[in-house]
Formats: sequence, C-alpha cells, structure tokens
Amino acid sequence: MVMFMSVVETKRESKYYNVKCPKCGEIHIIYSHIASKIYCKKCGELLAEPTGGKSAIYGKVVEELGH
Repeated sequence: MVMFMSVVETKRESKYYNVKCPKCGEIHIIYSHIASKIYCKKCGELLAEPTGGKSAIYGKVVEELGH
C-alpha cells in the first residue's frame, strides 16, 4: 500500500505595521489583530482598536513590516 501526503501551504494574514499618530506624528509598531486598544505613548491619541478580527487602525500606516 502506498500512502501520499499532501503539503498544504498556508498564508499568514496577520502583519505588523508602522503607524504614524495623526495628532503628534510619533511612529508605533502595531499588530494587525490586536486584543485591546492601542494609544500613542506620547500624546494619548487612540491609534487602533480590536474589531473581533483585523484591527481598526486610525493612524496612517507608514510601512508594512515583514513576518
């Protein structure tokens, strides 16, 4: 008896982003699927909040970082 195994490729949907605060311009690294609200460390502005899936990001995404 010959058994074959198949390899399933999975694509990661989660990413890290460099996000610029809209109020003060400070850059923060934010995960795409956060579990709690993220505030700017410098001015306290809300940068992102969880939505049950991909985060709602309120700052400007400056760069998508590698895995």
